[in-house]
Amino acid sequence: MPTAPSDHSVLIIGINYTPEPTGISPYTTGMAEGLAQRGHRVSVVTSYPHYPWWHVPTAHRSLPRSSEINGVRVRRVKHYIPRRPNSVRRAALELAFGLRAVLARWGRPDVVVLISPALLASRILALKAQLRGIPVVTWVQDIYTLGVGEASTGRGGRLIARVERKLADASARVVVIHERFRRMFLEGIGTASPLDVVRNWSHVPDIPRAARSETRRAMGWGDDEVIALHAGAMGAKQGLENVVHAAREATKRGSKVKFVLLGDGNQRAHLESLGADPSLEFVDPLPDDRFLSTLAAADVLLANERPGLTEMSVPSKLTTYFATGLPVVAAVDSSSTTHDEILASGAGPVVPAGDPEALVDAIESLAARPEAAAAHGAAGRAYRAAHLTPSAAIDAFERTLTQAIAG
Repeated sequence: MPTAPSDHSVLIIGINYTPEPTGISPYTTGMAEGLAQRGHRVSVVTSYPHYPWWHVPTAHRSLPRSSEINGVRVRRVKHYIPRRPNSVRRAALELAFGLRAVLARWGRPDVVVLISPALLASRILALKAQLRGIPVVTWVQDIYTLGVGEASTGRGGRLIARVERKLADASARVVVIHERFRRMFLEGIGTASPLDVVRNWSHVPDIPRAARSETRRAMGWGDDEVIALHAGAMGAKQGLENVVHAAREATKRGSKVKFVLLGDGNQRAHLESLGADPSLEFVDPLPDDRFLSTLAAADVLLANERPGLTEMSVPSKLTTYFATGLPVVAAVDSSSTTHDEILASGAGPVVPAGDPEALVDAIESLAARPEAAAAHGAAGRAYRAAHLTPSAAIDAFERTLTQAIAG
């Protein structure tokens, strides 16, 4: 049940929103629409859809600048989007979005919710909110400081840490998506602002597997093939070269394992350039209904991270994976939040990041033990039902908003 009065005016500003299919867009969208359904007056300032493609697809270029979607007033701003993003270009993207969002009409909200990423945009927007005396809630999906620390050191890392700390200090409350994030935020960044944990939820219903055989035939997958599918963005932090090498290992062994990379991203062309392999297939992003049925038609789902990745984020794909009832194999470091999440859920085995032979071994082991695979899949579904529901997340977020406004 809702725990807060349903009469707040809430402005959410984030660079990712529907109809973007992946990443944090489903959570920003789901929270905005969930709050609206509970009677809050919710508006959103966002970008035109560009992720994971790093351009605005033709189908989305004609979206209106202002519209109402499921009870939420959505305003879109146009800004620079890099076709080949790197650290400098992504910073330019965030700054461009932030400046356009500052100039957008805000109305008179009771509270402003800023989504990080985008960190640099959020810092600019927090300044406007402060000048107008509007309390800010910063919703942290990725911790930049930790990500920069994993990628590099030096002046750039110190600057990002300072910006992230300043944004947190400017916020009435900060929301993080995992208890481990909360600890790392306090230890790695430090802030006097209150920190609340609101878990990302599973934003799809349980995915039936009734059409499994039909879907596999449509995809060209043999009944005897063991389909190990990775869905979502193909970026640097996913480290999907490991999956390419695992496919080569599967071919070398004469294994029945076939790896499928479903999605897009700035590393896809690089991954494809590593060479074709009979045990590897790339699939373009699919519409929601086909995406879910394709996911459910696999045998194993993959979470893969580059070696050395630790606290940057909790992959949003896990909440969807758990809805399938399929086992999940995670190729990640033991220090990663993904590692802890898979172990807590019991959804499947964890193997070291960057070890393609271990990845193939784990998938072959599950294929040889269907009872164990089914048990892992059932455990993931049970964990999702117990901890990752939309209503629990919206309840918690309402409490945060009420406390921020009262404070």
